[in-house]
Amino acid sequence: MRNFTTAAAALAVLVFAATAPAAEAVSGDAAAGATKAATCIACHGTEGKSVDANGKAVNPEWPVLAGQNATYLRQQLTSFRAGTRINVVMLPFVQNITDQDIADLAAYFSTQTPAGGEADPSFWEAGRALYRGGDATRDIPACVACHGPVGHGNPAAGYPSLQAQHSVYTINQLNAYANGTRYVQQQTPNAQMMNTISARLTAEERRSLASYVQGIR
Repeated sequence: MRNFTTAAAALAVLVFAATAPAAEAVSGDAAAGATKAATCIACHGTEGKSVDANGKAVNPEWPVLAGQNATYLRQQLTSFRAGTRINVVMLPFVQNITDQDIADLAAYFSTQTPAGGEADPSFWEAGRALYRGGDATRDIPACVACHGPVGHGNPAAGYPSLQAQHSVYTINQLNAYANGTRYVQQQTPNAQMMNTISARLTAEERRSLASYVQGIR
């Protein structure tokens, strides 16, 4: 298990060397992003925590943005705007935003702290084993190799933070990767990697991983 995790980490380094995003041309301003984020609150909650005043998910199909790295947020907002990632709810909000708006919003949400969640006790242990060790028999690398031991991701490589993300949202994204519908048109190397890995997971394994991610600290 340890050797496979090490090998997966080495693979992640190689992927990063080949696909690391270019330096951002526009510098983000978190203070400006706080003002621009006012329209995001209805769906993503105050400060992007995606929970209401009682700590309950506003809608578990809408992601937690708080604490997500700015590189990944820029990539996704740009993809929504370009139409390479389809979401009919997001489209009206992003179709007219500028690169500066994207940079500011990404800077703001990346500085916030997620509220956290609880893992489903029926599934999280299986999810932890897969997250930390993968499955060498099916060429499934450990998630920790790219997303880190506590799910903080890898901003330089564009790998997202997973910590405290709603399990329902995570399951939906893993399913979309598995069937190749998360993005349209040309897939990025990171997306291709996730398409392959997700397709090798069973539905139960996706659920278990999502449960573990929701409660990871």
